[in-house]
Amino acid sequence: MTLTELEKTIYSLFEALEEEIPGFQNSPEDWDICEGNVAICIISENGKVYGKLYGTDKIRQREIYRIAWQKASQVWITGHNTGDYEKIVFGGNMDPEDSLIELPDLIGWVGGQHVQLDDESRIYVGFSGFQGFNDIGIVQTALKKIKKKK
Repeated sequence: MTLTELEKTIYSLFEALEEEIPGFQNSPEDWDICEGNVAICIISENGKVYGKLYGTDKIRQREIYRIAWQKASQVWITGHNTGDYEKIVFGGNMDPEDSLIELPDLIGWVGGQHVQLDDESRIYVGFSGFQGFNDIGIVQTALKKIKKKK
């Protein structure tokens, strides 16, 4: 995928997410977390960072984006989705001292995932603002939506 195609896909993902967000804000648990503010951070394989903030509270968006960036960067560094990497580190499959991420900095929350866009292109995505399973789900739902349009 060329850089232009990659960026077009990323911006299409941002648009698709904007359409999906209201449907994911229906549960009180999600509303309590985000108060209407969510964020996505995407890192390309070469380290270029893309991001988008949704909502109206800039201070809350700043904190939520920091978490989204932490999720995306952990996946970019380790190659493992957040939550899965912690299981490897603390589940006896790795000496925690050998972790690529220093132990106090492991995010631990679900919501960071790698996404294979085509045979050669992968992005590392962190979404934050909802419950972890919804952070994963909204990105997957938006990706399916943009793939249908192609």
